[in-house]
Amino acid sequence: MTPVAKPVGDTGLLFEFGTGIDPAVFDRILAIDAALAADPPAGVQETVPAYVSLLLVYDPLVTDAATLEAEVRARMSTATAKPPPGRDHVIPMCCDADLAPDLADVAAQLGLAPDAVIARHLAAEYRVYMYGFAPGYAYMDGVPPALHLPRKTVPVRSRPVGSIMIAGGQCLITTLPMPTGWWVIGATATAVLRPHDSSPFLFQPGDRVRFIAQSRADFDAAR
Repeated sequence: MTPVAKPVGDTGLLFEFGTGIDPAVFDRILAIDAALAADPPAGVQETVPAYVSLLLVYDPLVTDAATLEAEVRARMSTATAKPPPGRDHVIPMCCDADLAPDLADVAAQLGLAPDAVIARHLAAEYRVYMYGFAPGYAYMDGVPPALHLPRKTVPVRSRPVGSIMIAGGQCLITTLPMPTGWWVIGATATAVLRPHDSSPFLFQPGDRVRFIAQSRADFDAAR
């Protein structure tokens, strides 16, 4: 697996490892990211792992893209085969009708009962691959194939914080009120974005997430 390196402006270097979601590729990215954290090249300010890429943000007064690429490739040869172990998270999920406005539509399109949709969703394990689009927006893969639907053709305005959404094979928890074309099938009172904490994001790439059913009374009490 030889990644392709591409400059991103004058302060970024992007290594692309593939073109589609692949757990083995992502494991390799996380292992290399860990190797860089243990022995960072001079000038590196941040690393950003994603589905098939690793972005390095650097200080152009300290290094340049060619020098950084050579140093990163040298570290790739010594990176362990396995990534660091991710953490496990359990997220309570309430699916009352007002918190799951798309559940009935999702069920009808899939030919399932709403309870069957939720049962399949709760039975799955999700893996955090990246943050993007908005602060704390953790993209998770692992939606069962039986629940795959493309995104809506027209976004819906202002879905509230804590909305649990699916589209294709991915799942998200909203962290800010915003429009979305994803399907909202529940909600959680668990905050993924914690801006005043020393670690403002609840998840890290490589973490695993499971959802458990929560009553409306417990959901309201947790907010």
